[in-house]
Amino acid sequence: MSKIPKAKKNQMILVVMGAVVVMAGIWYSVIQTQDAGLAKVQKKTSDIRDKISKAESLLKKAEQIQAELQGKQKELTKIENGMASGDLYLWMINTMNDFNSARQVTVADFARETLGDVGVLAKFPYKAATFPIRGTGYFHDIGRFVADFENAFPYVRVQNLELNPIGKISNSPDAEKLNFRLEVVALVKPSENNLSTTR
Repeated sequence: MSKIPKAKKNQMILVVMGAVVVMAGIWYSVIQTQDAGLAKVQKKTSDIRDKISKAESLLKKAEQIQAELQGKQKELTKIENGMASGDLYLWMINTMNDFNSARQVTVADFARETLGDVGVLAKFPYKAATFPIRGTGYFHDIGRFVADFENAFPYVRVQNLELNPIGKISNSPDAEKLNFRLEVVALVKPSENNLSTTR
């Protein structure tokens, strides 16, 4: 076996080390960069697949969503048909008389409505009509009347309820009756012209 001279050995070591450095440089500059780019592309591809999957899922539910929307529109139309409309004063008298026909509370006086904005949301399509009402009844009957009235009409609320004794002092059962004053605030059904612009 022949011995390799020391200078030649050093040159071979330098060539091998140079080759290793060049390969490491190529690895870090080309292959590593390509791997990072490939990972980004794979992430983008995965994100786009997720979006496509969600979009396809929504497309499959389109008919169900459309049916739900139509159901809600019918529900809204049914509620709006019971809302105050036309002659608001006459609507309140008829509504109160129909509602109170089987109750123990006497509604004695209706005042004309005050019409105003609801003030809840911007571009809210409904106005509010406030009707001052006075009457008499026993305490528990008045409470039941107010609760039943608000539960029967989801678009109506009672506010500013005041109770006062009638003022008669006697042994009659009517001596325990109270005078009440309250305000009924009812949403007013928008006119057909306004419905198309506000929805």
